[in-house]
Amino acid sequence: MSEQINEAKMLALALYEIRILLSSYLGSENSGPIEVRTAAHLAYALHNEALAMLEGRSINVQDALDKVRAIDGILNVNVGADFAVSLANFNTKKA
Repeated sequence: MSEQINEAKMLALALYEIRILLSSYLGSENSGPIEVRTAAHLAYALHNEALAMLEGRSINVQDALDKVRAIDGILNVNVGADFAVSLANFNTKKA
């Protein structure tokens, strides 16, 4: 197994574990700090993609971004839009 695959799986497992740790902060009515609630929703939105990567399957990036963008409507934040812009900027810099 290549080093890159090991790194991706390590990060995917970390995201999956973060989702479990922050699960009590999910929901639009939760009274926790908005930063923690946002992190919980971000981890929850992407945990299936993390699991797919751990299993060696590919993911649909557009579908994943749609899940992240949905956080904006749930929590009245801009994390989804900001995440998409950051990803686009990162991809532009790498090209």
